[in-house]
Amino acid sequence: MKTVLQEMKKMIEMKQTNKLTMLGEVEKEGDPFKVLIATILSSRTKDDTTLGASNRLFRKYKNPKELSKAKTLDIKKLIKPVAFYKTKSKKIKQVAEIIHKDYNNQVPIEMDELLELPLVGRKTANCVLVYGFRKPAIPVDVHVHRISNRLGLVETKIPEETEIELSKIANKRYWLQINEYFVRFGQLICKPINPKCEECVFQKTCKYSQNRKKNN
Repeated sequence: MKTVLQEMKKMIEMKQTNKLTMLGEVEKEGDPFKVLIATILSSRTKDDTTLGASNRLFRKYKNPKELSKAKTLDIKKLIKPVAFYKTKSKKIKQVAEIIHKDYNNQVPIEMDELLELPLVGRKTANCVLVYGFRKPAIPVDVHVHRISNRLGLVETKIPEETEIELSKIANKRYWLQINEYFVRFGQLICKPINPKCEECVFQKTCKYSQNRKKNN
């Protein structure tokens, strides 16, 4: 995994972009609550849209206590046009209420407690652990799942299986880097449609790239 991450880093740098992922940008704030809410907002939504909505929301509501007391209609207006913004506005208010009342405004750091929060699955919980607390975990989103299978690192059908398999083959010291590099690599090179295989150093060993050449 170390070599894979190093090669991804080189290819990302060759694109001459220092742009981080949406969560990489949110992480700069050092606030697990912002990471949590931004990750919930990000579902089925592009990074730029999510980041804009998150910034608007937290300019007005700085913490769980303030967000818990917000009107749902006001939250809707601030997070629109993220996907399912009507549902998400209600759920993130509920999340804020739970964290304010049950956790004294501190986001829980344990996986089991995170998973009990509304709209929080394993990917979101792992994102909070990695980007919010810098605690080793492997958040598997569509990019991580797609790229891991394309490169032949794993052979899995669902993200939950990918997380399990990657945790077996990747040394824990690299877990914090996996999501950030895989996502950036997926956005720039190993795209869902029309990946730039000709620019990729993995093309000779990548199962997907080799099958693509055979079919062309």
